Amino acid sequence: MDYNAQTFRHRMPAQLRFSDVDRFGHVNNSVYFSLFDMCKTCYFHDVVGSDIFDRMAPVIVHIEANFISPVLFPDEIVIDTSIIKIGNKSFTLLQRAVNKRTNEVKCYCETVMVMMDTTTNKSVEIDEKFRTKVLDFEQQ
Repeated sequence: MDYNAQTFRHRMPAQLRFSDVDRFGHVNNSVYFSLFDMCKTCYFHDVVGSDIFDRMAPVIVHIEANFISPVLFPDEIVIDTSIIKIGNKSFTLLQRAVNKRTNEVKCYCETVMVMMDTTTNKSVEIDEKFRTKVLDFEQQ
């Protein structure tokens, strides 16, 4: 996939903490996943609303990151998020960590999530309301 061709409509600042930095002065790779998770949650809230998750919840089934260059404390980072594919029961998010000052992309993360019924813990088809809201937002 050509990550550079992707349009991102959702952007959120991600505050770095001193504890996120290792002894070499850069943000530990595991911290990126926490930042991406935080911003996924905000994307869902902002784009589809929280009421849609009363009966179902998105669960990560695959996640991979491409680390381009290190984030150094106290860089200001923003996380861009986009849903790039919606299937019957799963969808794929693309996120990137960007240096706010230089606009340099530091990391890309691709996540596949499956919708789960919260009472049965079984995968379910994606709610049409979820699909419509995401497509309307992403195709603005």
